[in-house]
Amino acid sequence: MQRSSIFAAVLCARATSVAQAQSPSTPVTPAEVPAPPAMVVGSATPGPAAEQLIVTDTKVGTGREATTGSTVYMHYSGWLYRPLAKNMHGKLFDSSVGREPLDFTLGAGRVIKGWDQGIQGMRVGGKRTLIIPADLAYGSRAAPGGNIPPNSALIFDVELVDVK
Repeated sequence: MQRSSIFAAVLCARATSVAQAQSPSTPVTPAEVPAPPAMVVGSATPGPAAEQLIVTDTKVGTGREATTGSTVYMHYSGWLYRPLAKNMHGKLFDSSVGREPLDFTLGAGRVIKGWDQGIQGMRVGGKRTLIIPADLAYGSRAAPGGNIPPNSALIFDVELVDVK
C-alpha cells in the first residue's frame, strides 16, 4: 500500500514538472499565435504548395515514350488548383474528355511550359496529375477565354493516348 502512495506522489510531481516546463515563461500574445488554415468541406488536409511542377503518375503506361520532338495525343481535364478543395481541384475550366484528343509537338512551346515538362517521359496508356505553378502556366496574364485568372496555379489530369 505504501508503494502505491509513493508511486502516485512521484507521478504527480513529475506531471507538475512537465507542465511547468511546457508552459511558456512569458505570455503569448494573440499576434504571435498563427491562425489555423481554413478548411473546406471535403478536405482533411491542405494539398502541397504549387511553387514548382508536381508530377504524380496515377497509372504508368506501357506504350511508346513521350520525348521532345514527338507528337503526343492527350486527353486532359484542367482545374484551378485549390489546395484546400477536395482532391485539390477547384473550378473545371476545360476538358477534352468526349472530344478528340489534343495533339501537339512536345517541347515546341505550343502548350504551357508545365505541360512540355510534365508530359516528358510518359508512356502511352499512362495517366498523370500535374500541379502547375502560375509561372509554368499563364503567369501574370489571364488565359485566353478568361476562364483562368492571372497568377493561377493549375491542376491537370492527363492521359497519353498516342505518340508519333
